[in-house]
Amino acid sequence: MTVKRRLRVRLRVAVAVAAVLALLGGGWLWLRDSPLVAVREVTITGVSGPDAARIRAALTIAARNMTTLDVRLGQLRMAAAPYPVVKDVRVSTRFPHGMQIQVVEHLPVGALAAGGRTIAASGDGTLLHDVPTGDLALIPVPVLPAGAQVVDPAALQALALLAATPGRLLSRIEQVTTSPPHGLIVQIRSGPEIYFGDSSDLMAKWAAAAAVLAEPSSAGASYIDVTDPARPAAGVSAQAVAAAGMATGGSSSTTPSTGAAASTGGTASTGGTAPAGGTASTGGTASTGGTAPTGATPSTGATLSTPGG
Repeated sequence: MTVKRRLRVRLRVAVAVAAVLALLGGGWLWLRDSPLVAVREVTITGVSGPDAARIRAALTIAARNMTTLDVRLGQLRMAAAPYPVVKDVRVSTRFPHGMQIQVVEHLPVGALAAGGRTIAASGDGTLLHDVPTGDLALIPVPVLPAGAQVVDPAALQALALLAATPGRLLSRIEQVTTSPPHGLIVQIRSGPEIYFGDSSDLMAKWAAAAAVLAEPSSAGASYIDVTDPARPAAGVSAQAVAAAGMATGGSSSTTPSTGAAASTGGTASTGGTAPAGGTASTGGTASTGGTAPTGATPSTGATLSTPGG
């Protein structure tokens, strides 16, 4: 076989292969967008709240303009974009006509509060205008933000703290504020305040706070300090002692159940008391005639004790 003949044979083979590939490619393109594989059955999960019906309708309309061989995820995300509660969508198909859409929602963790109004927000600061706020922890702010995102740094830190809260404790939080010198302060419903300092090491700080709350020796404490999660402490603040004194006419023979008390005839001044074995600090003293319980050393300062220590 001459060289020219070999070249002609190879050329014919190449042309034939190209023709076959073109036919296959054209056939695939036709099949991909043909009614034979059109989406007709749409299943949507993971969506809830007042906008759920509208979200389902928007996603269903978008899905039925697709086929199971040509899923356009960007169009589905665009259909859900008007609803801030939707964080993302995930899609799977069931050949030839089925599509399953899983909606990933922003979970509300707190509610920004100002002027008697509230707006729910997720842990990353996404505002969820249509989500009920009745059971959410409040985050007081000077004014409610406009737009779709929280920009206030203090509010963002409070939301990050709430997002890191163990599920069993989240519903027990009344509000989160920011105030020196304690930084982020969590108020537990019918319970103590928790001082977090800054927003670093939130998981470790929550673990320490949970451990202190579970300690019987912390019962009656007005605050828990987990600024340093390796050295958590609980005690009674000066304000709590002053409030208790006013409630009893200015004198007290006992103090809250942390275990520290002024003895008979003593009055508690501007400060706290410590549990048995603890040390009073931050301005709290036992006045004339009062004695601390066995092992407690009254001194200047708020009372701090390390439960279990």
